[in-house]
Amino acid sequence: MASLVKYKTTPIKDEFIIGTQVLGVGINGKVVECERKSTREKYALKVLRDVPKARREVELHFEASRHPHIVRIFEVYENTYNDVNCLFVVMECMAGGELFTRIQDRAHGAFTEREASNIMYSICSAIAYLHHMNIAHRDIKPENLLYTDNTPHGVLKLTDFGFAKSVSESGEKPLETPCYTPYYVAPEVLSSKKYDKSCDVWSAGIIAYILLCGYPPFYSHHGLPISPGMKKRIRAGQYNFSGPEWDRVSEAAKDLIRKCLRTDPAERATIDDVMRHKWITHYNKNPETVLDTTKILLEQRSQWPEVEEEMEKALASMRVDEVHIKSLRDANNALLEKRMQNRQK
Repeated sequence: MASLVKYKTTPIKDEFIIGTQVLGVGINGKVVECERKSTREKYALKVLRDVPKARREVELHFEASRHPHIVRIFEVYENTYNDVNCLFVVMECMAGGELFTRIQDRAHGAFTEREASNIMYSICSAIAYLHHMNIAHRDIKPENLLYTDNTPHGVLKLTDFGFAKSVSESGEKPLETPCYTPYYVAPEVLSSKKYDKSCDVWSAGIIAYILLCGYPPFYSHHGLPISPGMKKRIRAGQYNFSGPEWDRVSEAAKDLIRKCLRTDPAERATIDDVMRHKWITHYNKNPETVLDTTKILLEQRSQWPEVEEEMEKALASMRVDEVHIKSLRDANNALLEKRMQNRQK
C-alpha cells in the first residue's frame, strides 16, 4: 500500500520555530514544542531518526489520526539534523496532559464511575478504529493518553505509535516481538508465542481497573517493575475486586474488566464486544458513584515520594522493545507498595 504521508523536504525551520521545552519522550524519539511562524499556533514536534521503523510509526499514526480520539499529525518533514537524517513530525499540541495526572490534579469535585466509563469509551473507540484498520497499537497505557486542553471539555486522545504494527486477519503477519510496559502487558506477550491485537483489549481492561480503584491489578510485591511472581499472576489472571474501594463499583464495570482480562486471547472480548458492552454503550448513563481513585492516586504522590523515585529509576531500564532497553519515564507507580502493605495487614 502506498504511503499516505507526503514527506516535505524543505527545512522545517522555514515554517516553524522549534522550542527547547520537552513535552514528552516517546519510544523512538522525544517530543518538543514548536510554533508555526505564520499563525503563531503551538504544536508538538516529534523528532525521529529516519529509519524504516520510524517511517512505519509515522505512516501508521498518520493513517489513523483522522479519528477524533487519536492525536492528529499535520505535517512530516525529511530533514538532516547534525548530519543525521531525521523525520520531524508536526502533531497537535496536547496541552491537557496525561490521563492520570489530570485525575490526580483535580482542583475540586470527586471522580465518578460515569466519568470513568466516559474515559473508557474514548479509549476503546480509538482502539476499535485501529483494529478495524488491522493495526495493533501494543502500547495502550495512561502515559500515551493525553488531553487536548485543561478545560472540562478537553478531548482524550491516544498517541505514540512506536510499537504499532499492521496485522492481518489471516494471521499472515503475526505479532511476535515482546513489546510492553510491565503493568499493562497481556499474558500472551510475556510468552514466546505469537499473539494478536487482542493484547490492546487486555491493556484497556487494566486501565479500566485502575480508573475504578486507583491501583493496578498486577504488580510486584517487592517494589520492582516486574518480577517472576508478578508474571505468574498475570499469566494466571490472578486479580480480585476486594477492598472497600470496590464495594461501590457497579457489577457492569466489573463484568467488562473480567471480559477484557481473560488470559486466553481466544476467550477475551474483542474490541467490538467491548464497544457493545452495556457499561460502554451507556457511558453517559452509568452511576455517578464517587470513587476512591483520586484519593488513592494522590496518596502515592504525597506520602510515598521515595517509592515513586525508586520505581521510576527501575522502570527506566524496563522498557522492552525487540530485546533493546529503552529509557522511558513511567509515573503513577508508588501506590503499589502501599496497596501491597495494606492488603497484608
